[in-house]
Amino acid sequence: MTLQVAATIPAYQAAPSVGAVARGALRLLPEVLVIDDGSTDGTAEEARRAGARVVSFAHNRGKGAALSFAFQDLFSRGFDGVITLDADGQHLPEEIPKLLRAREEQGGELVLGIRDHLFGEMGPLRRASNRLSSKAISFAAGQRLADIQTGFRFYSRKLIEEVGFPGARFEAESAVVVRAARRGFKVVTVPVRLGFADGRTTSHYRPLLDSLRIAGAVTRARLEMLGWARSS
Repeated sequence: MTLQVAATIPAYQAAPSVGAVARGALRLLPEVLVIDDGSTDGTAEEARRAGARVVSFAHNRGKGAALSFAFQDLFSRGFDGVITLDADGQHLPEEIPKLLRAREEQGGELVLGIRDHLFGEMGPLRRASNRLSSKAISFAAGQRLADIQTGFRFYSRKLIEEVGFPGARFEAESAVVVRAARRGFKVVTVPVRLGFADGRTTSHYRPLLDSLRIAGAVTRARLEMLGWARSS
C-alpha cells in the first residue's frame, strides 16, 4: 500500500526562505502545511504565495507546539506520515526521497535525516553541542544515534498516536526519540545533504535555556518509559 505523506514546516520570522522550502516540498508531496508561529515579517504571505496551506498562530508558541498542531491536522486528514523541515533553507526538499526510501526499505516509524558527516563544517560550539546532546539522548533512548538534534524527519501516524509529541519548544523533538526507541518503535537514520551546515544565524535555538529544556524533557521521557515498562 502506498503511504500518503505530507510535509510540515514550522516557521518563525522566515519570510526570506520559507517560500523556496515550501515550493521544493510541493514538487514531491501533495500537501505542505506551514505553521506560522507568530511571525510579524510576512512569513505567512510568502508561504501562501508558494502554494502551501498556512495556519498562523497569534503569538509564538514554540516549535514543539507548532509541530504538534501540524500532526493533529494532517493525520486527521488521512495522511499516514509527515515529513518535517525547517523553514530557514538548511533542509533541502530534494532530499525528502531519502527519508521515504529509508522508511520503505528499513521500516522506520521515525526516520532522522542526519548531518554528522557535516559536523566538521559547523562552528566548534555547535559541533560540540550536537555531539554531546546526541550521546546523552542516545543513552536515554537505549540506541546509538549520531544526530538527534536534526529537525529533518519522517514521522508515522502510528508513532505519534501511540507516544505523543511532548513539549512546546525544541525539547519535543528530543523527547519523542526517547519515547519511540523505548517503546520499541524502529528509529532509523539516513545521511542527508544540507543547504548550509551551521545554522546559528538562522536558528531560534537558545543554547542555555533550550538545552535545559531538552535535558528535562529527555529525563521525564526516560522516567515515563521506565514506568511504562514496569506496568506492561
